[in-house]
Order: sequence, then structure tokens, then C-alpha cells
Amino acid sequence: MHPLISAEKLATIIDDVHICDIRWDLTDRSKGRQTYRQGHIPGAVFVDLDADLSAPPGQNGRHPLPPIEEFAATLGGLGIGPQTRVVAYDDVSGQIAARLWWMLRSIGHEESQVLDGGLRAWVDRGGALGKGDVTPDPAEYPTPEGFTGVANHREVGDRAIVDARAAERYRGDHEPVDPKAGHIPGAINIPSSANLDRSGHFLSSDALSATYSHVPDDVAVSCGSGVTACHAALAMVVAGRPMPDVYVGSFSEWSRRDEPVAKGPSP
Repeated sequence: MHPLISAEKLATIIDDVHICDIRWDLTDRSKGRQTYRQGHIPGAVFVDLDADLSAPPGQNGRHPLPPIEEFAATLGGLGIGPQTRVVAYDDVSGQIAARLWWMLRSIGHEESQVLDGGLRAWVDRGGALGKGDVTPDPAEYPTPEGFTGVANHREVGDRAIVDARAAERYRGDHEPVDPKAGHIPGAINIPSSANLDRSGHFLSSDALSATYSHVPDDVAVSCGSGVTACHAALAMVVAGRPMPDVYVGSFSEWSRRDEPVAKGPSP
């Protein structure tokens, strides 16, 4: 299944898919749910990045993966079963929604997509919005064996790494949330914004292939806390590349473990 779905296509199959709204704000953790209640794609359930897609923050980073049995229970509570076709969206062109897409693909759930262009694309095409909360009918999701395609901090220092953060954070000009400023030594910077056109849609497969042409297939993708790294993974799959490993701890773990960092525009 292609990792992206257009707003036009979603409108034709909206009754046959399970839509997940994953809006989130770094500075106001309640904002996502508030904006969801004010207006969301009809039928969409709200998914909380912090509570549903992450374990509590700590030395392993700001958004470590939850235990696999807890994730399976979360999916069931959201109304998602093993055969459910899931479409995830947010209001930042998939930069948060890609986390659910990747987590599902990581456990072998191939029926998952991200809405290309996010909520803006839905509204721009004249799509209606629902309000309030949607309570899904619970489902049962058998516990998978575990997450696959996960890189850890002990190996990333010896691997090719793509850092998906904004250039100023990669360079270490400033660091708003993590203990150190800079990047993992050797990491190259391809900001997640480079995956998108001016309207917030993903670039074409050919354009993304060119963007990642110098990146080896065995790369690990990283970011601040393992969320927008999934956007990079999504872009590489759209480009026809193999799914890269995701360093879920990303720079939030790397810096908390007091590993060495580099600064400036070069790896």
C-alpha cells in the first residue's frame, strides 16, 4: 500500500477507513485535543502522541516507544484491529502523523497511510469537519512480537545518519528542549521541510529520490525525539527507497546520555 493518500481519495472511502487525528504542540500539550474538538475530519479519533504513542520521557529520550503490549492495547482502544485500514493526519503536513504510520508498519501493519497535506488539504478541498469527541468501538489487537527497524544509541555512532531537524537546531545555533545543542557526529542534515512543497504536500517520488540520492540504504533516521524522523522514513519510502531504521531516542536521548556532539553545518 502506498504510504500516502490524497484528500480526494480519502473522501471517496471515508466510511471504509479508520481515521486518526494526531495533532500535537511542543509548547502546549493540551492544544492538540482542543483543536481536535473544535474541528476534525468526520469520524476521526484523537490520538495523543505523548500518552498513546510514547512511553514516559527519561534517559531514553522525550518520546521513547511504549512497551509493545501497551501499544497493542492502545490500538484496540482506538478501535484498530489487525485488518483495519488506518489513515493518520495532523496539521503539520504529516510530521507528527508519520509516527503512527511508522509504528504500525514497524509491527507489520501494512494497511496504514498518511493524509498528504494533512488537515489543510482536507479543508482546502471543501471537506466537512466534525466537532467534539469520537468514541470508537473497541477492537482487539493481538500483541505483536515487537517493533522492527529500530536503531539504538549504541550503534548510531557507527552508522550513516540523517538528522531531520531544522538546520538551526542541527547546527547547534540554539536548542529549546534538549540538554545540549548540536548534532550526532557524522549525521547529515535533511530537514523534514525538504520533503514538502509550498502547499505542505509531499514532493514527487522523483524529487524525493533526488533529495535522498546520496543517502545509503542502511541509514538510520533521527530528529529531536523520534517523531519527525518518521517523516524522513516516510519520505524515503515515497521515494521508492527501503524503509530506513529509526533512531527513536534521537538527539533527545543522545544528549541525555552525554554523548559527544558536533556543531556547525557539516557532519
